[in-house]
Amino acid sequence: MENNDKRQHEERTEEDGLLYGRNVVTEYLKSGKRADTLYVSTEEDAKTVSYFKALASDSGAVIKITPPAKLNRMCGSDRHQGIALSAPFCEYVSIKDILNKAAEKSEAPFIVIADGIEDPHNLGAVLRTAECAGVHGVIIPKRGGVSVNSTVHRTSAGACSHIPIARVSNIASAVRELKKAGVFCYCADMDGTNCFTTDLTGAVALVIGSEGFGVSRLVRDLCDGAVSLPMFGKVNSLNASAAASALIYEIVRQRTI
Repeated sequence: MENNDKRQHEERTEEDGLLYGRNVVTEYLKSGKRADTLYVSTEEDAKTVSYFKALASDSGAVIKITPPAKLNRMCGSDRHQGIALSAPFCEYVSIKDILNKAAEKSEAPFIVIADGIEDPHNLGAVLRTAECAGVHGVIIPKRGGVSVNSTVHRTSAGACSHIPIARVSNIASAVRELKKAGVFCYCADMDGTNCFTTDLTGAVALVIGSEGFGVSRLVRDLCDGAVSLPMFGKVNSLNASAAASALIYEIVRQRTI
């Protein structure tokens, strides 16, 4: 049995779809997306079991009461908090879907583009901020950046179960598509204009570059402008997710005043 459990864990890659942790699983099930199997620890009380069974009922998930040691092996971690879920990590949408979501809400599109973010913790943090800020959708690349995986889910506190995410073959092409749709695209760049004095109202997309290299040259050239955050300390830059958070909320401020 132990060898079978070990083999099961080894076969579960970051793309296979095993989420764990109470908050992550709760947010996924609340989103109404389909799921395969909900694993609940034998150590959980009846109230907790009933709660998660009720959440899982609409997703079609099968419920399995599972020993905690087996959950440890399945998840490769003891941080599952007694709950795990076998489900697709993300049901990606199209850019048109994101634009339609904004139109349905009678709002100017507000989109975030991750151009090559490689750290799943950074992507998860960006998704969390974007969802909290009312961003209509996030665009990520199929190659050259991290996809939505279990770490992204945990770092986003489940936010990526609620915000539309498009995964595209080419970020430059995505920028071109958005510009044709009337969306102004700005990239985060240390040499850009001060974001506090730049008009970021209306239909806008914010491009956040990779941790080591920033926004790619082609994408930067395609953007309508580059924006930066003023720096007053001895350290002259922020990491990708921190910069994204500050810039996203500057856009929110301008959209709501």
